[in-house]
Formats: sequence, structure tokens, C-alpha cells
Amino acid sequence: MGADFTSALYLGMRHASSTLPPWDALTLGKPAALAPVPGEVALGAELAGLMDCAAACLLTSSLHLFWDLFGWLAGRQCAVLVDAAAYPVARWGVERAAALGVPVQVFRAGDPAQAAQLAQRWQAAGWRPLLLADGYTPGSEAAPPLAAYAEIAAARHGLLLLDDTQALGVLGPRGGGSVPAHGLGGAPVLCGASLAKGFGVPLAVLAGPRKLLGRFMAGSESRVHCSPPSSALVAAALQALQLNRRTGNALRQRLRERVGQLRSLMAAYGVACAGGSFPVQRIALPAGCDGPDLHARLSLAGIEVLLQGTRARPVLTLLLRADHSAEEVAHAARTIAQLMEVQHV
Repeated sequence: MGADFTSALYLGMRHASSTLPPWDALTLGKPAALAPVPGEVALGAELAGLMDCAAACLLTSSLHLFWDLFGWLAGRQCAVLVDAAAYPVARWGVERAAALGVPVQVFRAGDPAQAAQLAQRWQAAGWRPLLLADGYTPGSEAAPPLAAYAEIAAARHGLLLLDDTQALGVLGPRGGGSVPAHGLGGAPVLCGASLAKGFGVPLAVLAGPRKLLGRFMAGSESRVHCSPPSSALVAAALQALQLNRRTGNALRQRLRERVGQLRSLMAAYGVACAGGSFPVQRIALPAGCDGPDLHARLSLAGIEVLLQGTRARPVLTLLLRADHSAEEVAHAARTIAQLMEVQHV
């Protein structure tokens, strides 16, 4: 029996072309600033409601989103405060802001006290603090203190900028992600996310307060100079949200069961998993364990996992999905434990 634990399609949504409605043209040949893609307005409205935000707009990818967003914010007397665990794609946007003269500071991951000190300092100097954090960091036992970050932003007339790619579709009521999960609706939050993981569609959404979204859309460079999301992606995203309405809660429950099963089985074998209840589970291999050899042996056994960490401290990462069977998870757990035992660790 083989099983692939390297795909982040957490709910198992794939959107074969045969399941999508036809479209007259893959692209309109014009930027989003001139005309919306068919279905784009409806999709944005539905995503805004799901994410408990007043409004939302679509972008081609999370890279386009954060590059555009931080460029737009650069001329607004802002200082960017970055949670040290923030994902690289959003930080690439921060690098653009820094190149445009925006002050940037990094604070300890999950440390609202340090974030509050920095926000107070920058506000006193006349700069609006922007806190950047992930909605969820894979491998962590819990989410960052997002409510505390939002309170800091509100108290200092700033904004909380969330990269919610991991959480959207997986966490929160109806899979709405971090804003509804942490009760942040109405807070000064801009939430950007790719739909590629939870919903299986490689396009991005930026959601937040209506006036702020309107100003961003009016000044967005990517909406003028880049192609909008294709008709195929918009159709797939609309299908994903339809599937989410019908079966999303059942898929998330099945996903939680697979995560709990893996953690319980590995614990019974004496092996700890890091990652809490999230579908990204990491197994830190003990000193002396040959990570590349173990990884290769798992692959020969038909079990595909990610080898991460360092050579001195390798980590096996398994991405669980709702369409993994209980038998696949049990087989993977048993094989990992047996191969670790063979290596006498």
C-alpha cells in the first residue's frame, strides 16, 4: 500500500476540468482594473462573507498580493513589524516595502509584549504600525496570539496583516480561517490568503474593511499591470465554495480524525509528533538517525513524506488530507516506527 503525504490539498479538493462549467475565454486580455473576470464579483463577495470581512478582492497569487499590498502601503508613513515566524512569501512583500524606505523590525514569534513595545515606539515617532503574522504556522502546537496582535494594532491606529493561506478552508467556522476563528471580525485586519491549500485553487484573496479594500483596489499596481485570475481559476474557486457549503464540515471533521489517528498511533510507538491538531505533522528524528536514508526507505515502501530540518537534526513532515484513508495513515505510522527501530533510535 502506498500513500502520498507531500500534498497540501488539505480537504482533498482537486477540480478536474470535466467538473467545471465551460468558459468563453481563459482570459479577457485586459487587466482587472478595467473589467472583472466573469464570476469574480460574486466570488469576492462570498469569500468576504466566509472570512467574516466586509469586502474582498482577488489577485493572481499570494506573491502578487503581498508585493502589491506592501508597495501600496509604503507611501503611508507606516512601519512594518514582522512576527519572526511569518512565511517567506509575505516577507518578500516586506522586502519591497523596505526597499521603498519603510522601516521594518522583526519581533519574537508569538510575543505580543515585544510587538506592543515596538508598536508604541513607532507610533510615538509618528509612524503607523503594521503587524505582519501568519494565521497559523505549520508545526506549531497552537496559532499565534492574533487577538492580542489585533488589539495592539487597534490601540496604535495600526493594522494587523495576516497571511492566512494555511488556515483558510481548514480552521474557523465553515473553514473561514483566522478572522472568524479568533473573533477578529470588525478589527483593523487585512487578511490575505491563497486558496491553493484548503480549497485547491491557486489564486489569492485579500479581505478586510470595505473602505480600505476600495482604496487598495484603486491604487493596486498588479490590477493594472498584471493579468487577473483566469476564468478557469474563478470557476474552480466558485466550485470549491459550493463544495465547502455542502461537504466542508464533514471534510474538516475527517481531516481532524486522520490527524488525531496519526498522533495517537505514533505516540503508541513512542514517537512524538509536533503540529497540534493541524494537518501538518512533524517528527523530529533523534540524533544519530540517518534522515536521508530513512526518507529513501519510506519512498521505496511507497510512502512519500517531506524531509526537512538539517542533516544534524532531520525532520519528517507529513501533510495529511481529508481523502487519506485510515489504512493509509496506519500503514505510514507503522512503517515509520519500524524503520526508526531498524536504525536503533
